[in-house]
Amino acid sequence: MEILIFAGLFTGVLSGFFGIGGGTILVPFLMFIGYDIKGAIGISVLQMLLGSLYGSYVNSKKGLIDLSLILPIGIGGFIGALGSELFVENVSSKLLETMFLLFVVYAFYRVIKRKESSDEVIEFTPPSRYILVAIGVLIGFFAISIGVGGSLLLVPILVGFFHYNIKKAIATGLFFVIFSSLSGVITFSLAGMIPYYEGLIIGLSSIIGVRVGIWLGHLSSDEIQKNLLLIFYVVVALFLAKRTIFAY
Repeated sequence: MEILIFAGLFTGVLSGFFGIGGGTILVPFLMFIGYDIKGAIGISVLQMLLGSLYGSYVNSKKGLIDLSLILPIGIGGFIGALGSELFVENVSSKLLETMFLLFVVYAFYRVIKRKESSDEVIEFTPPSRYILVAIGVLIGFFAISIGVGGSLLLVPILVGFFHYNIKKAIATGLFFVIFSSLSGVITFSLAGMIPYYEGLIIGLSSIIGVRVGIWLGHLSSDEIQKNLLLIFYVVVALFLAKRTIFAY
């Protein structure tokens, strides 16, 4: 049990510190301590649901959530995630690990290209609801299939393509995780793919970790956070590359 509590606290601290989805941290960590990626994904979706509910509650109190924007994306994410369980159940673990590696590489690219002037809103152009739903469907399917919430995919789309405020985009991304992870929990539960004991221990522990991570983030500069996040992605990418590319 101690290693599960540590996994939850560790995931929560890094999630709160970096403002990223727990699955990006938790899935490779669980694989490192011996879990198969499919079991790790099942645990991750439950943890993400608990963490995103708590984080979105905090963001809503700060007025960072625009329901008119996030609801169409969230509905799309819920629909897209419904097909993820069937996909995960019928593909190899090696393919899932390769997809996760590509996701981590993309996340690394996003962070390294992030502009310092990200707080400024530059002519935000909201897309149509149909486009928002389509974006949600694609992100929901892909993200839950690899055990992540999708915020690291959604945030650069909102900021890079539609010039949305970075802080609101991050809050929107976390709120989106509620929809995608809830759908994932439902479908994975029906398929018997969620280890509830591990998931609840890790999920509840991560909530405590999030508080610590947010506190540490306030004490650190943006540059320190950015550099540490880049180091984290490099470590995860090397670990996954060892398991996938150099395994044979």
